[in-house]
Amino acid sequence: MATRPPTGVVLMNMGGPSTQEEVHPFLLRLFTDRQIMQLPMQKMLGSWIARRRSPKIMKQYAEIGGGSPIGKWTEIQGKKLERHLDEMCPETAPHKTYIAFRYASPLTEDAITRMKNDGVKRAVAFSQFPQWSCTTTGSSLNELWRCLRESGMQNEFQWSIIDRWHSHPSYIEALAGRILAGLNQFPVEDQKKVVFLFSAHSLPMKRVNAGDPYPQEVASTVGRVMEHLSEKGLTNPYILCWQSKVGPLPWLGPKTQDAIKDFKKQGMTHFMAIPVAFTTDHIETLYEIDMEFGEEAAKALFKRSPSFNDDDMFVKALADIAKSHLERNELCTKQYSMNCPGCVNPSECRSILNPIKPYSRFKEC
Repeated sequence: MATRPPTGVVLMNMGGPSTQEEVHPFLLRLFTDRQIMQLPMQKMLGSWIARRRSPKIMKQYAEIGGGSPIGKWTEIQGKKLERHLDEMCPETAPHKTYIAFRYASPLTEDAITRMKNDGVKRAVAFSQFPQWSCTTTGSSLNELWRCLRESGMQNEFQWSIIDRWHSHPSYIEALAGRILAGLNQFPVEDQKKVVFLFSAHSLPMKRVNAGDPYPQEVASTVGRVMEHLSEKGLTNPYILCWQSKVGPLPWLGPKTQDAIKDFKKQGMTHFMAIPVAFTTDHIETLYEIDMEFGEEAAKALFKRSPSFNDDDMFVKALADIAKSHLERNELCTKQYSMNCPGCVNPSECRSILNPIKPYSRFKEC
């Protein structure tokens, strides 16, 4: 009996080096990507920055076990997602997930090759960044379309896109669940004192001023989560702050570590960092938050809410998001078709190759 080809679900993320040897190639891809940052003589200067930073970053990865666990956790999430979707969406089953990392193995070109070999025809590009940024989801999608063109597979699959899900109720509930789990690390009598430090990867102000929607989408997530928690009686003080700044140019602030330092001066003594824009543990949580921010919070009670990793509630949220997308036969969100007003890549951004239904970017309408 013939079986249907699988529906491909491509889980897109930055990725991370799983070994010390992969650190330099990862940084090289990162710093030579003009969709992340624009540098003069990008290839030469980006290569120099990657070489210079590699020894320091290798030491950081050594302190968290030698490499990033993002690949392991994404694979576990993907397998669980397949099982949920097969049960929830029999019309499009079987479902098979493919990991497409932007800067680490498995790369995007590896994912589409495996999809072709598996006979996939219908594919969903599922960004694993809840909030849209041109530097993350945008860069990953542009890389997907580039790889399809260069491999001659631009008509091999019919595509739709889950490009953002920052306010989806199931995601908000899952994130609230992680916060509640993190709060249980504090003594019950101290829990109302805990300041929630929602911490997201920062963004250069040049990109913010160009119209990147990332800051307001992260803020939307924070607002909805706090509304959800308030319904459960939690009204802790909170702030949205930013981490992982690179280089001397202005980035979004306040920095998470500065917020901790300044709040301590105001007499606050209990802090919980909440990684609001990350879906798994990686160097930003295991090293930057746990070690660097923990050191900044010395003499205060500092914890971090646990990352999603293999959390069942989170994977069910992913399945709920994908189910709705498939059942409604959605192509993308309306926001996807609109370039930023100061777009740095207007000829490529917001494209879709071989979409499941007619599509045109807003500037082409």
